[in-house]
Amino acid sequence: MKITTLFTLVCLCAATQCFSQEKLWTAADKQYTIDNLIRTRDAVVKETENLTPEQWAFRESPDRWSIGQIVEHLALWEIVWSRELSIGTRNKPQPELLKTTRPDSYYHEFIMEPNPHKAADISAPTGFIKGKDNLTFFLRGREQNLNFVRNSEADMRAIFELTATPDPRNMHQVLIYVWGHTDRHLRQILKVKSHESYPK
Repeated sequence: MKITTLFTLVCLCAATQCFSQEKLWTAADKQYTIDNLIRTRDAVVKETENLTPEQWAFRESPDRWSIGQIVEHLALWEIVWSRELSIGTRNKPQPELLKTTRPDSYYHEFIMEPNPHKAADISAPTGFIKGKDNLTFFLRGREQNLNFVRNSEADMRAIFELTATPDPRNMHQVLIYVWGHTDRHLRQILKVKSHESYPK
């Protein structure tokens, strides 16, 4: 009887400890992510929704992307991020990796550095999508990712990808890339629009 009672108490203590553990990804982290996903989405809409076909297609030079190509690139990355988030959040939590992972600031600074980044082949714009259809393409992907974040119960700071590398990153840091990448290309859109030959 005493053994049974002791075993029950041990189980109750273990269960209490388990349920009392708070997520590393706080409600504030989640809201911060949602706010930035919405902010950058709305900024893309603001900068592009009223463009003419000529403005969508304008290129500063033959080797530079048009606004249409920039937004297509963003849309393609939304698909990549969606897949990455879906697979990544299935990983087993590894909060111990927080001791060695890079700080969030590293990902902010990398994505917004002034140096050019080379687009991955999978996200290189095709140019097949015309004008405002690029915005529709982007918004579809962004809404999917927003809904994923809103509805996910995953502890984004405790779940990591690239765990076989020296620099694993948690899923919160992946989400910094999602909206930060949009900020980076919003800067590029503004540069295109400021060109002296940009159609008025």
